[in-house]
Amino acid sequence: MRLFVFVVSLLFAAPAFAADKLSLILDWFINPDHGPIIVAQEKGYFKEQGLDVEIVAPADPSDPPKLAAAGKADLAVSYQPQLHLQVAEGLPLKRVGTLIGTPLNCLLVLGDGPIKRIGDLKGKKVGFSVTGVEEAVLGTMLAQDGLKMSDVELVNVNWSLSPSLMSKQVDAVIGAYRNFELNQMEIEGVEGKCFYPEAEGIPSYDELIYVANPEKMDADKIKRFLAATEKATQFIVNYPDEAWKVFSGSSKELQDELNAKAWVDTWPRFTLSPAALDHGRYSRYENFLVKSGLTKEALPVSKLAVDLGAAN
Repeated sequence: MRLFVFVVSLLFAAPAFAADKLSLILDWFINPDHGPIIVAQEKGYFKEQGLDVEIVAPADPSDPPKLAAAGKADLAVSYQPQLHLQVAEGLPLKRVGTLIGTPLNCLLVLGDGPIKRIGDLKGKKVGFSVTGVEEAVLGTMLAQDGLKMSDVELVNVNWSLSPSLMSKQVDAVIGAYRNFELNQMEIEGVEGKCFYPEAEGIPSYDELIYVANPEKMDADKIKRFLAATEKATQFIVNYPDEAWKVFSGSSKELQDELNAKAWVDTWPRFTLSPAALDHGRYSRYENFLVKSGLTKEALPVSKLAVDLGAAN
């Protein structure tokens, strides 16, 4: 009996196993796009998976995939369209999970302005922030209404998308997020209108994904990370109002009108099965980039993404 008590006391006195550390660098400052990540952290779902997750906002939004490729972060939040270009350029990255599985990007115009259809942009100014994919998207959308890129004037507005549109410096902006810029404009009392790429000839794609260096990644830790964010997503879709309180309660900076409105427009777009991979979606987008002249040849999906949900 004394031996039994002694053994039990040792068990209770033994230190708990240390959680596995995992570093995640976001694509931008924390916002509703990152709902499942923050909810998983706040609800203790990462701890349930034996993970100690460090969530870092980048100083430069172009850094996250580079840091993941260099092995300086276990995971990075990035964008499917950018992944295709980065892999074509030789960056050692693969998509290992999905955060938001629908496009958020749009071609944004003033709701009460002169642009009623894309064809009305002939001879007009279009603002943009990032070259490359956005130009290919815009070119394809213009072509749907019989226009060419030479029919519009491109203006680099840096990241001042909605302000440049509201001040009428430009007639439209490409790269605006339908869950943020539209709400920013509404708060300012200005109505906006989006033309959606996926409705204008662009293959649908995953807006936000998790990427990692396939040679350096720890697949087991990433699977547990994805399991935790999947549980968080289920909580969010079942209890969106309660989930908002959990999310916004993590930082006072999130507790404003813009984030509250963006949350409502964002949570239905979170991927319910973050580990699952839609091979056809990546293949179609790869072919779109080749056709647009941004890449020379279509890479196989196996070079771009891995399906950890199907792995043993």
